Amino acid sequence: MDQQTWHNWAECASASPRRYATPASVAELSFEIARATTEGLHVKCVGAGHSFTPVAVTDGVLISLDNLSGIKSVVHTEPAGALVTVLAGTRLRDLNPMLWDLGLAMTNLGDIDAQSIAGAIATGTHGTGARFGGLATQVRALTLVLADGTVVECSPEENSELFEAARIGLGAVGVIATLTLQCEPAYAMRAVESPDRLSAVMERIDENSRGVDHFEFYWFPHTDRVLTKRNTRLPATTPLEPVGRVRGFVDDELLSNTFFEGVNRVAAQFPAAIPKINEVASRALSAREFTDRSYRVFASSRRVKFREMEYAVPVEALPDTLREIDQWLGRSDFRVAFPVEVRFAAADDVWMSTAHGRDTAYVAVHQYYRRDHRPYFDAVESIARAADGRPHWGKLHSRTAADLRPTYQRFDEFCSVRDKYDPSRVFDNDYLRQVLG
Repeated sequence: MDQQTWHNWAECASASPRRYATPASVAELSFEIARATTEGLHVKCVGAGHSFTPVAVTDGVLISLDNLSGIKSVVHTEPAGALVTVLAGTRLRDLNPMLWDLGLAMTNLGDIDAQSIAGAIATGTHGTGARFGGLATQVRALTLVLADGTVVECSPEENSELFEAARIGLGAVGVIATLTLQCEPAYAMRAVESPDRLSAVMERIDENSRGVDHFEFYWFPHTDRVLTKRNTRLPATTPLEPVGRVRGFVDDELLSNTFFEGVNRVAAQFPAAIPKINEVASRALSAREFTDRSYRVFASSRRVKFREMEYAVPVEALPDTLREIDQWLGRSDFRVAFPVEVRFAAADDVWMSTAHGRDTAYVAVHQYYRRDHRPYFDAVESIARAADGRPHWGKLHSRTAADLRPTYQRFDEFCSVRDKYDPSRVFDNDYLRQVLG
């Protein structure tokens, strides 16, 4: 943020708030929210700004949670896990090594670790793994600051309605100050990455998604080529064999960031060349295998800026969804250099979770930030909507409350909790009016 304007990471959302606050304690956070309410100002909180939607945009008080960081307490549970209470602004890239030093780990993680833990939870961040839920399923209790500055504890046993709404709350019912996470004993993971064909992967999709702890793949549009990632959980005592320094620099820095940035700059100027570029790039991929701490395997560096839309579809709808995207690309003159990312999650009971009540496949589409994403995203959204897809709350989409309500069984209950705890809409903004009404 400069002196006047805040931008998100992807530079597709910005805000010029009346005031910018950086509380360093829960008491200071409470004071800032109560003060804003008294002044008739809206309040939104921001962590890393990694949401593509304007979920954090406000014309009132923008509160950074960066100074609310660290682990508050650890209570060991049986069997061998722990309840870990964490301050809301703690970045995942900082939290994971701290947990490892305690002999602990989160059950599942996404592939980016720049986010604050509260921001990741509030927007429904997830990883991959057909037996595992998103990050919100790991939350066991929350401390929230309400619109009048009141600090409230909530859990399944205390203020349970508020807890259910706030687990993925979009910042609409209160500001998360602390989260208590159910962590498990630290574990290593063996990563096996290899090129394959989309047709072959889809023929074995149940075996791939359910037979591997954490499976995902990247499909290169305009080709039948994919990169698969199979991550298998191992005891923390397993000897680690991380990616070598040279191989890691070449694969993760040069190819995935520096070279990929260059490819996208060329593609932006010469989009007709993209199918050939994708074919060459996909064939240039080589297999690799390594074993490392779980959080190091989950996360990867992403420095090439892009726009992203992700839809959660019933897992049985995945084959048709990908087939229809491929057919649309074949019919249109639109060219896409970014791979399509496909991940998986177990059904959960979180009210506003994209995996609520159904086993889920996630289809994420991306476009380089210097190119227009709208024709592509609009087409994919139409395809996903026909399969009762649910958009990721932190990624671009055009859905509204009217058409989101039918796909979320607890939508009206969520809105009722919002009415109860923020009747004057202190935490409101244009995005929440769009998706919640």
